[in-house]
Amino acid sequence: MITITLLGGGNLATHLAELFIKTPGIQLLQIYNRNLQAISAFKNSTELTDSLNNLKAADIYIICIADKSIKEIADQLTNKKGLLVHTSGAMDIAILGKREKKGVFYPLQSFSKNKPVDFQHIPICIEASTEKDVLLLKDLAEKISTKVYRIDSSQRKTLHIAAVFVNNFVNHLYKIGEDICTENKIPFEILHPLILETATKLNKLSPTEAQTGPASRNDQETIKIHESKLDLQQKEIYQLLTAAILKT
Repeated sequence: MITITLLGGGNLATHLAELFIKTPGIQLLQIYNRNLQAISAFKNSTELTDSLNNLKAADIYIICIADKSIKEIADQLTNKKGLLVHTSGAMDIAILGKREKKGVFYPLQSFSKNKPVDFQHIPICIEASTEKDVLLLKDLAEKISTKVYRIDSSQRKTLHIAAVFVNNFVNHLYKIGEDICTENKIPFEILHPLILETATKLNKLSPTEAQTGPASRNDQETIKIHESKLDLQQKEIYQLLTAAILKT
């Protein structure tokens, strides 16, 4: 049985708490958050606290808060004997201080508090300062996911950049597409099958192989027509992406 104390009350912390509570071989001893109301949904499932001085002894302490606050919390847990980990994609393991037992438990996914996710298919990236703790995190990760990767801090920071491109930036392009549809009284849902098909293709093709469209064909006539219908900001983004595809 792996015992866990979870620190945080945001989107990821909420999903992890729900998962740990129902997963065999894991015991969620306690959840800490400065605002108890944010974690009140778990009051009948585990112990809640808003004081770091009241944390129970656990095998793993998972800091699941905003990146800017990780060091502040870690610095107040120097007396804890268990493995201390954070869940950030961008922060180095070193932010947890000079302690021997430290690591990273990074689920690579975008989380919304009220949208269910299937952790079995979510990659979990792990790192620890000792081999013993790597094995402990691997054991924990494999209880909730079939996709577990040992990724060091340098690799994880690079992976986080790639994730921003394929997730956050792509979602902003969806937003632009929705704006264009709205401006022209076209339901955005017409594009849903195309979005899903493009994403699904990547199960069998590389992004390079899956690329289509006027830029991939160097169809300058169509490109000029498109540019004529866009506002200034949309046109700048269109031209930048078109140039990148042409160069590729």
